Amino acid sequence: MNKKVTILGAGLVVKPMVDYLAKHGYEITVADIAFSKAKKLTDNHTNATPFQFNINNAEELDNLVQNSDIVVSLLPAIFHVKIAKKCIKHKKNMVTASYISPEMRQLDEAAKKAGIIILNEIGVDPGIDHMSAMKIFHQVEENGGKVISFMSYCGGLPAPEANTNPLGYKFSWAPKGVLKAAGNGAKYMKNGEIIEVEGKNLFANYWLVDVDGIGTLEAYPNRNSLDYVDLYNLKDVKTMYRGTFRNISHCDTWFTLSQMGFYKEDEIFENLTGTVKEFILTKMFKLNKGECLKTFLIEKFNLSKNGIILKKFEWLGFFDDSKIPIKKGGAIDVLTAIMLEKMSYEKGERDLLVLHHKFVAKYPNKTQKITSTMIDYGIPNGDSSMARTVSLPAAIAVRIILENKINLTGVYMPTLPEIYEPVLAELENLNIKLIEKFF
Repeated sequence: MNKKVTILGAGLVVKPMVDYLAKHGYEITVADIAFSKAKKLTDNHTNATPFQFNINNAEELDNLVQNSDIVVSLLPAIFHVKIAKKCIKHKKNMVTASYISPEMRQLDEAAKKAGIIILNEIGVDPGIDHMSAMKIFHQVEENGGKVISFMSYCGGLPAPEANTNPLGYKFSWAPKGVLKAAGNGAKYMKNGEIIEVEGKNLFANYWLVDVDGIGTLEAYPNRNSLDYVDLYNLKDVKTMYRGTFRNISHCDTWFTLSQMGFYKEDEIFENLTGTVKEFILTKMFKLNKGECLKTFLIEKFNLSKNGIILKKFEWLGFFDDSKIPIKKGGAIDVLTAIMLEKMSYEKGERDLLVLHHKFVAKYPNKTQKITSTMIDYGIPNGDSSMARTVSLPAAIAVRIILENKINLTGVYMPTLPEIYEPVLAELENLNIKLIEKFF
């Protein structure tokens, strides 16, 4: 009898996983609160079934988990622990592409007792980044070396021909999550010094990185890189940095948006009317709506009156009579709605995903620099690179778990060779590969 895979969630990254697992002959259930989304993903496969499902219905979740051989959660991360507890109860393996939360980590012992693996962080970032880095770390160690510096960068961007707006960025789904992350602080280590960055200053801390085949990109720090010193077992590392890639002039613009207060969620306004310009003046800065917003921003944030930042704000509709696109919300919701309307991918446009690691390895007789780079493009009118690189590593993991090629129990991320070697090998078969260079 065919093994049964239940995929919880039918969002934008799920399709490549359904296609891959269906092709390998598994019996698939795609469960989502929006039945139409699940149906669209399963329509082309005789071995895939849509199911309308509400995560808050405990009995329904119980039944779905119980009738599966493995469960994949591609729902928002806040639901993973609830699902994991059901998987432990029914002794079913589980896969997610999300970061391991402290609550998930606490389930390690219970998962071991249940004899199951709960494999997390098996997407692209986190996911392919971990696996491709661990491959090099282990190679260096086996050759008698020590990694003393590791800098890792990843970013989803428009492909060059789809880079058709002055902000140099597009969203494949609602940008609110990206905007909320724009207020996160960060921590990293550089040459032995620990550097902490407050959320409000995140975009003031960036530098330029050259990537072969792409050109120069901006990079800013991503969350707490220091956690990975232990997770990667890098006892001798003096530089540990994980960052996000964006196109040139992104960071200065987003820093000004941060200073203006656009990433805050502390004030919600009802019955919004009028223009975006009036909203910024009256609601965000408590000024008279007759003030000149452009002059005010130039003076308050020391902006060049002919500079790129004001040109971008002009394009976003800050200075003309553009209407507020929502009736209720805070500054972050207004900006989300504006960006969603102006900065989404058009039909037929490709996205681009760039992952770039830089290592310095010290050996008894030499110091070696290494790079590992993935440049992956979406398929026009097909799957986006973001969808493929997030869901295919998880889909491959599902297959190798069902084939009993991973015999681990507990809560894991893909840092062990028995996980990352087969996943990276299969990704390469699917034309998702990293080019390694040694200097």
